[in-house]
Amino acid sequence: MGLLAGLGHAEAPQSTLRPLVGRIFVHTLDPASFLRLPEPGGPSAAAPAARVTYHAHLQGYPDLPRWLRYTQRGPRQPGFLYGAATPEDRGRQVIEVVAYNRDSFETTRQRLVLLIGDPEGPLLPYQAEFLVQSHDVEEVLPSTPASRFVTALGALWEPGELQLLNITSALDRGGRVPLPIEGRKEGVYIKVGSALPFSTCLKTVASPDSHARCAQGQAPLLPCYDALAPHFRIAWCNVSLVDLSVPEPAEKQPTPGDGVLEHDPFFCPPTEATARDFLTDALVTLLVPLLVALLVALLLAYIMCCRREGRLKRDLATSDIQMVHHRTIHGNTEELRQMAASREVPRPLSTLPMFNVRTGEQRPPRVDSAQVPLILDQR
Repeated sequence: MGLLAGLGHAEAPQSTLRPLVGRIFVHTLDPASFLRLPEPGGPSAAAPAARVTYHAHLQGYPDLPRWLRYTQRGPRQPGFLYGAATPEDRGRQVIEVVAYNRDSFETTRQRLVLLIGDPEGPLLPYQAEFLVQSHDVEEVLPSTPASRFVTALGALWEPGELQLLNITSALDRGGRVPLPIEGRKEGVYIKVGSALPFSTCLKTVASPDSHARCAQGQAPLLPCYDALAPHFRIAWCNVSLVDLSVPEPAEKQPTPGDGVLEHDPFFCPPTEATARDFLTDALVTLLVPLLVALLVALLLAYIMCCRREGRLKRDLATSDIQMVHHRTIHGNTEELRQMAASREVPRPLSTLPMFNVRTGEQRPPRVDSAQVPLILDQR
């Protein structure tokens, strides 16, 4: 970017070009038109060609316009600016091209003024696109291979009315880079237009029967002689025909309505809603559950409070013998508890605590446990 800013102070040479809408535009970036190369008769004439690369962008923007592409196979080969302008691209566009000499580090800038206008002559409503598998895009961009392709296609179509519309690399259409094998090419799409209808041969190639054979892996229907072979190897399964002679019907714009649905026998809403009193519905919705809950509460209260048997009824229902037996057991238990509480027998030494938890008093045992024999018969 700093290099480009420094070049902006120098006055760059300018060229004016006139691309046409819907027609292929090809401009060759030749090192001789940018850099000062040695003269053919000079001392350096036997030296190999200089290695030159280019950078092109729309003035005021970092990239090219969307309809224009740039390609260059190698530094020792020329570069190409190519593409087909659309009706939205009419007007004036300025392309800035910077050439870099990779040997002498010399840099030159050039401006291309593109005045894009409409083409003259009849319209070309019949358009056909072919996939050429035997060429790369830079091999078809020069005028000689392109005119040779149009001439060879004239044997399948009317030769006097054919014109090149667009050239696109197969890589730009989602193609894959081929393996580094001799004879493998990337492929290029060539679109040709004419004012005359398609020939019978092209219609047969693009027919549904031919596409069905291609889907099954068979060769497509080609009733005529392949005049493009052997210079151009065409993928006949990828031929597409576009007929613009019949204009497409304009889409019907929706008209805003009044917001009322049209008459439908399956949907007939009432036109007027009658007035209703919802007081009865509200009372039924609220009072019926409350009344049921109140009845359930009263039933549970009667069962729990009014249906209790009581102690007296229980005693009356028990036999006298069972009651006497129960009272006797209860009385004897109480008497035993009283007798146990009033006895004066001293407690065993093993049960006497050495330390009273409540009073904190510590008292020695009454008998010296060390002098007591373990077995009483040893005395």
